[in-house]
Amino acid sequence: MSSFLEAISKLSSEVKIVSLGKSPEGKDIQMAILSRNGIATPAAAKNSHKTIAYVQGNIHAGEVEGKEALMMLMRDILLGDKNRLLDSLILLFVPAYNTDSNDKMEKGRRPSQEDSPMEVGIRENSQGWDLNRDGIKQEAVETRALFSSVLNTWDPHVFVDLHTTNGTWHAYSLTWAPGYLSSGNSSVYQYTNDRMLRTITQRMREKYNLQTGPYGDYDLREGWPVKNFYTYNHHPRYLVNQLGLRNRIAILSEAFAHERFYQRIYSTYSFVTEILDYTQQHAHEIVRVTQTADEETTRKFATQAGQAKAGVQFKMVSGEVINNFLTYDYTGTKKDDGTLEWFRTGNIVRYDGVPYFAQFQPTVESTIPRGYIIPAAHSTLALHLQQLGIRVTKLSKGKILKGDVFQITKVQRSARKFEGHLMATAEGTFEKASRKFQAGDYMVDLAQPLGNLAFYVLEPQSDDGFISWNFLDSYLEKAGINNHAVDYPVFKYYN
Repeated sequence: MSSFLEAISKLSSEVKIVSLGKSPEGKDIQMAILSRNGIATPAAAKNSHKTIAYVQGNIHAGEVEGKEALMMLMRDILLGDKNRLLDSLILLFVPAYNTDSNDKMEKGRRPSQEDSPMEVGIRENSQGWDLNRDGIKQEAVETRALFSSVLNTWDPHVFVDLHTTNGTWHAYSLTWAPGYLSSGNSSVYQYTNDRMLRTITQRMREKYNLQTGPYGDYDLREGWPVKNFYTYNHHPRYLVNQLGLRNRIAILSEAFAHERFYQRIYSTYSFVTEILDYTQQHAHEIVRVTQTADEETTRKFATQAGQAKAGVQFKMVSGEVINNFLTYDYTGTKKDDGTLEWFRTGNIVRYDGVPYFAQFQPTVESTIPRGYIIPAAHSTLALHLQQLGIRVTKLSKGKILKGDVFQITKVQRSARKFEGHLMATAEGTFEKASRKFQAGDYMVDLAQPLGNLAFYVLEPQSDDGFISWNFLDSYLEKAGINNHAVDYPVFKYYN
């Protein structure tokens, strides 16, 4: 890939290759900036008033189709018939985001793909982290580089993450998902899911004869024909979901592993092409949708603090049905114990009325504040928020604030580690309080574009926040959580 990037940069003046940073093994995480007039910095991009789209491949290095498709697209944009895209877009392409593991080639990594190609890279990065579960905790070098060099600087309007599923044998050439709605601004989700992706799905069928649809899996233990179709979790640890929470258009692309290699590349290439075509055709509209969501988020926390509530824990529910659902057929054989064993046939069938579980209903809600105060003793929390791009300021003098303190009565941790963590949940109650804070303490005013993300991370009962990821384990243990209630150290203020 590096040789390709070097070669194409010599053939076109409309591409610049930069490094997001070094991988854990010292490799450059290479990004191609495709633009007119030598635009190669976030400041220049902002001044151009063009729409910015970021597309990455190989976050899981065994899923190589995105990398191949992006190199093909670069060729066709810079040297071929798709150069028109640069009239109104600035494109940021990272073909191999997981650059270390991209080079750790092994056989047998993706057997469900008929071992085609025979050798691919491994899923995790060289630190052992799944980069698509790292959006909140940010332990991976690659994640920190992405946020510091792209998301918090270029701030792309459109974010696309390219994968290949090895799950359910549905019969779509590619499935997709938007950044799921969880305590975020609904307008960006609705635009992405209800307008953009539906239009692209129709174009994929009409222009390429490719059947695409929403992402998910079904469970044969529920019986056959297919009973339900389920998407994945809503958590902002997944990059696409976090980008949705950040008021940006975010799209997950999942090629169908059970097609041949060239078919998987073709469907990914076609899908990204249609995303970029749609983005170009609706460039001003997309900018307006995202800017309006930023403004609405800022206004919500400025005017509704102490009045409105938002979810911090969610359950997956069905909000629609899929008709003409495409899948390989199964036949059941009764085993000696009376249960059925299902065997896939070679026939493709269609079913109507399949409930699709892709909406998230709050199970726990919390009152939205104007902001939070983080004591100076917990500066690591404030610094981590800044790493996420959230605006944090220091108090220049002492201040008395009225608000809520969450008294933690119990912390439960998972029995098994997930991404190296015993995931935690806190139980307790909010109590009204008035507190004096000192100069040097940190203030997080939620009246900002990333207010929804800050709320999700800082709320003590959040299912993907600081407590979830063990940021406060040491503090809680020292404070005696096993013996009595302990105050959550982050104060929630309303005035």
